[in-house]
Amino acid sequence: MSKTRTSRRKGRPKLRLFLKIALILVTSALICVSAYAVYLTKQAESAANNAYETLSDREKSDKREVKVEPLEDNVSVLFIGIDDSEQRGQGAENSRSDALILATLNNKAKTVKLLSIPRDSYVYVPYVGYKDKITHAHAYGGSLATIETVEELLDIPIDYYVRMNFNAFIEIVDALDGIEAEVPYSLHEKDEFDRNTVNLQPGLQTLNGREALALARTRKQDNDLERGKRQQEIMKAIVSKAASASALLKYDDVLEAVGDNMKTDMTFKEMKSLLSYFASGMPRMDSVNIEGYDDMSTGTYYYKFDEESLEEATQILHSHLGLETEDSVQGVGAPYATESIDKVENDTFSKTR
Repeated sequence: MSKTRTSRRKGRPKLRLFLKIALILVTSALICVSAYAVYLTKQAESAANNAYETLSDREKSDKREVKVEPLEDNVSVLFIGIDDSEQRGQGAENSRSDALILATLNNKAKTVKLLSIPRDSYVYVPYVGYKDKITHAHAYGGSLATIETVEELLDIPIDYYVRMNFNAFIEIVDALDGIEAEVPYSLHEKDEFDRNTVNLQPGLQTLNGREALALARTRKQDNDLERGKRQQEIMKAIVSKAASASALLKYDDVLEAVGDNMKTDMTFKEMKSLLSYFASGMPRMDSVNIEGYDDMSTGTYYYKFDEESLEEATQILHSHLGLETEDSVQGVGAPYATESIDKVENDTFSKTR
């Protein structure tokens, strides 16, 4: 009995020592995590401040009575990928838009809809007062001209925009250690230097930045509509990777990658508000597309929208933003109830899948 008590007494100091060491290690880890979180916040704020720009005479969309609050309202964000890089040196405001993706975010459901607008879409450009390819809007009047064109096309407010060039896209994907994407066919495409050096084989695979850019840009073997679908899938892959736990230690690299290659009218506070969409993991992201057809009747190639498909896509986005009224759908003046919005959105979306 005495031997047992003695062995217990001898064992207790060892247990206490182990618990102390464990407590020190856990405390140290928490301090490191907290310090890193503070560091990332400072890095993010610095990057956001560097990327922030205001568009002249535009505090909000003319289609909004008051400026939206991301934590309270449904919002829209237009992503503008410009046809420029450090090597091309065309200048951000003089470049054409190479990719346009509109994201609408529903605050209550925490869902996202993505619409790609083909670069050769034949649309009315308010900045010049006539119809042209939507890619030219940015060359005519920069981000503001592009925003006004999209608002005119879809009759919805554009609350925020994010503009980035090839370099920002490549560096963000590389900072995340690549993204997983489906390559639909054998691909021999240009890189960011306009050299045909990117070669990919079909199948699901991890792509680095220059490979992802080539996949997003190519349209040699299909058309603008399929190109837009690929861009949506690539954006989903980037968001999914950025939202994963494995990306936590890479955020400083991602923030550094943004550098001078991205501009936005979102403040750091507004960016943080949008993180609520990831509070419960990856949000549901649905693709929306506008069917159309190729047109060479004038000797110049245009992508012309099918009016019925355009109307369906517009209705989906209006519903998702909560902009629809019964007057426009049911002939009654009262605003939609939330369940009516969801029903129209789901019924219409099912036609586009």
